[in-house]
Order: sequence, then C-alpha cells, then structure tokens
Amino acid sequence: MEPNALVLFDIDGTLLRRAGPHHRQVLEDAVLRVTGRAATTDGIPVAGMLDGQILRLMMAAAGLQQAEIRAHLPAIMEKAQSLYARRCPDLRGKVCPGVRMVLSRLARGGVPTGLVTGNLSRIAWRKMHNAGLKERFRFGAFAEQGATRAALIRRAVREARLAGWIGRGALITMVGDHPNDILAARAAGVRSLAVGTGIVAMDELRAHAPDLLLEDLRALDHRWLLTA
Repeated sequence: MEPNALVLFDIDGTLLRRAGPHHRQVLEDAVLRVTGRAATTDGIPVAGMLDGQILRLMMAAAGLQQAEIRAHLPAIMEKAQSLYARRCPDLRGKVCPGVRMVLSRLARGGVPTGLVTGNLSRIAWRKMHNAGLKERFRFGAFAEQGATRAALIRRAVREARLAGWIGRGALITMVGDHPNDILAARAAGVRSLAVGTGIVAMDELRAHAPDLLLEDLRALDHRWLLTA
C-alpha cells in the first residue's frame, strides 16, 4: 500500500535557482508582440507571484487599460509559453541542493509528487524537462489555472484525490521558498515546508511560521513528509 501522503513543490527558488533571465524576457517579449507596447518586469516583485499577476502589473504599468489587459492576456500567455519552449537553457546544473535525493526517496516510497507554481504550465514543464526532473512529477497546478497560489494548491489536492493517489486524512505538504508559499499552504489547510534556497532570508521565512524550515533539502529527513 502506498503512503497516504502528497508532496507539492514550487519551482523557482525551491527546485531550481539562478535559472537565468529567459522567463522574464519571454513575458516582456510576449506583451510587446501581442500588444505592440513595451512592458518590463523592472520594479515588479515577481518572486512568489503568478505569471498572470505579473503580466497584469506589467501591462498596467505600460499604460494599458483593464479592458485591454483582459482581452490580450490569453494571447500573451500563449505567446510567452511558445517563446520559452524555444529559449529555455539546459537547467540540469541549476537544481537546488538535496532536490534529486528527496524526489528519488519519495518515488521509491510510492509517494505522489506534484508541482504548484506561479509559472505557466508549458514554461513549468519545460523547466522540469531541461532540469532532468520531469519524470519525478505526476501532475501540477499552474498560473493559468487559478487566481491565487492557495487556489492552485486546492486544485492539485482535488486532482490527486480524484485520481485515487491519496485518500481521506492524507498528509499533504507544500514545499516552497517564499512567504507566499507558506501563506498559501496555510490558507489551503496543508503543511508548509520552507527552504532557504530562494531570495528570501531565513529570518523572514521563519517570521511566517512554516511547519518546517530548512536551509535546503539536504537537511530533510524525508520521513517527516510521511508522518504527522
């Protein structure tokens, strides 16, 4: 019998770090190509945000009206994903410490793992493919599928239950590197494991009271993910 547990992972700062400027660049280029207006991520606190939120802020700062933003957003998301598929670099050297070990142990134990990320879906999966991690994840919840990170966690949990991967009382953990991951986990009623591999200082992460805080996943006893 498989353990009654589910582990969800953020990508940027949690699974990968210093993945390069390509993601930001495709958001900017997609806005320009679809709308004809130059927009930038400069000044936007992109860490911990969903791509859709970032794009809305970029377009608003570039002077587009809300009706224009709503009308253009689907095409911009599609264009950004197409551009990233062609530009994503080799990310195998960008995997955070301990990630491969933890994912391997969870796979050997039959524990389902998924992505919950602010990335658009095709950007997320391309990153995982180019990092050599794609086969470790059964599914995911992505930026275009929910308005908030907590909504994405709830979506992922529903999918896992419908697929029969977890049952009643399952122990569910969200692993992330940003206060938004901790707050979303709390709002969704799941545990939070925070890691200091992103850009947020350990003291700031600690102030948001995650269930477990580690400098990186090398320090994790994976059995914590399986026991209450």
